[in-house]
Amino acid sequence: MADRKVSEFMEMQRIQAKQHGWDKNRIPEMGHKSLLWAVGEIGEVADIIKKKGHDAIMENPHVRAHFVEETADVFMYLFDMMEAFGVSAEEFCDAYTAKFERNMGRTWEENKTKYED
Repeated sequence: MADRKVSEFMEMQRIQAKQHGWDKNRIPEMGHKSLLWAVGEIGEVADIIKKKGHDAIMENPHVRAHFVEETADVFMYLFDMMEAFGVSAEEFCDAYTAKFERNMGRTWEENKTKYED
């Protein structure tokens, strides 16, 4: 499948929400629930890494498919959360690009004192 845009994924989530009647829950007061579900899915991704290991993810097609599917679930819930808070694809992409550019100019020296022995 071809590479897709963030806006396309967000539209897919809107279609799914409407089809299942979840669209009425896409409000700021419910946004935290999508974030919590995303965290749960991150836990599932971590479990696959922990239980199957990196070699299986790279070499076993079934393990890899499960790993990628759970990773997609994480993004689905994050896109749901963004929708609840009215974050557009353009706004997200602009913020991502700005953060990338900021990070490219950083030396990361402050992290060495926090995380390295």
